[in-house]
Amino acid sequence: MLEPVIAKLGYETIRILTIGQVNPTLQVMIDIADGSREINVDDCAKVSRALSAVLDEKDPIKDKYSLEVSSPGLDRPLTKPEHFKRFAGYTAKVETEAEVEGRKRIKGIITDIDEKNNVHMNMDDKEYVIAFDNIAKAKIVITDELWAKYEAEQENINL
Repeated sequence: MLEPVIAKLGYETIRILTIGQVNPTLQVMIDIADGSREINVDDCAKVSRALSAVLDEKDPIKDKYSLEVSSPGLDRPLTKPEHFKRFAGYTAKVETEAEVEGRKRIKGIITDIDEKNNVHMNMDDKEYVIAFDNIAKAKIVITDELWAKYEAEQENINL
């Protein structure tokens, strides 16, 4: 119900979660659909207003709740196969449903995602091939290199 509204506004849905039991928070994480720039507060406010209208009309959550619209941040979750392709070369933490070569947690560099949606990662000079459907959680790890790249991009924006 929410994803088409987000897409129509030109954004990509990264994740939608309900957090908490009493007075829960509906957390909606968005990004720019084409990845051309960073999400800003105005983007979040625009999406929040549009989602609030839909949520008020459809009323899918009967009890009191809060709506939170945010950017994915530097340590963004990886929730779609395209995210792994986009962030190849970056360090990520992946938790799997079933073991992959005796492990359920892998922290390494994303090297590829193949045509079968297998994520290829290098950890300690060993390649792990993880079926995308086996991934329970994944996110980018903030590294010195990632931070330096972010700072350089911010400096270019401010020029």
